[in-house]
Amino acid sequence: MQTGQPTVPLRFMKFHGLGNDFVVIDRRTGGAPVTAALARALGDRHRGVGFDQLAEIETDPEVNVSLRFWNADGSTAGACGNATRCIARHLMDEAGAGELTLRTERGVLLARDQGNGITSVNMGAPLTDWRDVPLASAMDTLHLPIDGDPVATGMGNPHCTFFVPDVAAVDLDAFGRAHENHPLFPQRTNVQVAQLIGTDHLRCRVWERGVGHTLASGSSSCAVAVAAARRGLTGRAVRVDLDGGTLHIDWRDDGVWMTGPSAHVFTAELTSAFLAQLT
Repeated sequence: MQTGQPTVPLRFMKFHGLGNDFVVIDRRTGGAPVTAALARALGDRHRGVGFDQLAEIETDPEVNVSLRFWNADGSTAGACGNATRCIARHLMDEAGAGELTLRTERGVLLARDQGNGITSVNMGAPLTDWRDVPLASAMDTLHLPIDGDPVATGMGNPHCTFFVPDVAAVDLDAFGRAHENHPLFPQRTNVQVAQLIGTDHLRCRVWERGVGHTLASGSSSCAVAVAAARRGLTGRAVRVDLDGGTLHIDWRDDGVWMTGPSAHVFTAELTSAFLAQLT
């Protein structure tokens, strides 16, 4: 048994934002922290629950809550925009609040209720210096020396955005897998293929590091919007259509705001027997 692994039934929630799905464990009342072994077991869609990311909610003395994110392969993630929005929506409904603050590795993020189940989260300022993305060496993040001329952006996690004529024509599984571990990205990278539809409209498909092809991604949508604006392809407020639905991204002076819906699917418990098998 791995030290600290819980062996009593463990309560969790399942959410999704545009089909980008999450397991959320609320540790504000205690309990052992999530381990890589638990994240991998839970992330298995056949033998566990299945998720794109797992999030832990923890108490924080300075803000409403702190969040920690895990990928399905057991690695950690510094940011997860859709999960942050889902959790913010849940907590605002729980407290009857119109806004709240959440701490992540990205920093303290502000979330606001926009009504009708729509939530906005300020994902912070984009990181466009090669050191901050991070990249392996000094270079222009607006034009990476990779076939396809992608853009690198940091949103608390690294992103590599390719602008293509037709996103549907890209074999995303092969393309994403080939670029996730590119040597220019020492922490691996999320990969997006994006198509310009109009001056305020993008179509995007996403490959997430440690996960694979996902139906949507909040931080990836922010990165794509920033990359398009920096290239002069769009303005700073855009609609981003993903495989799972639409997000609205607005790159303002105070950060990149992401707005969209979320869904609380169910609440359940992991059995003691499931937890006991983890090593």
